[in-house]
Amino acid sequence: MEKVWETNCPQETAAIGREMAEYAKPGQIFCLSGDLGVGKTVWTKGFAEGLGVQEHVTSPTFTIVNEYQDGRLPFYHFDVYRLGSEEELDDIGYEEYFFGQGVCLVEWAELFSDLIPSDACWITIEKDFAKGENYRKITVRQEGKA
Repeated sequence: MEKVWETNCPQETAAIGREMAEYAKPGQIFCLSGDLGVGKTVWTKGFAEGLGVQEHVTSPTFTIVNEYQDGRLPFYHFDVYRLGSEEELDDIGYEEYFFGQGVCLVEWAELFSDLIPSDACWITIEKDFAKGENYRKITVRQEGKA
């Protein structure tokens, strides 16, 4: 299944994240891809809001994973851009997050695609300056269980 949205401002991008979170279920994994500065954090803040997270959401670039427990489901936000190997993900106990009762969002998941379950939801955010500075194309793809 694939769905494409087009947005023209950060608020619309956040709204897509918020809408998707409203349907999130325990154990779901969302993989978020896109170039630096494309709006991944904007989308993620919307997603967290859709889960009911009240805490301030920040990118876990240096901490690898941020945990938010105050929403309707535990929310685990990963940024694996700086990791050099699968062993580093093992060291932080990624399986407990991926196969637990919370919702995981993994930025740069394509770097470790072998570790991502086949039923994960993949979200790609892209810019197209020909369509405007704030234009974003958001593609959501989910294959289902293999």
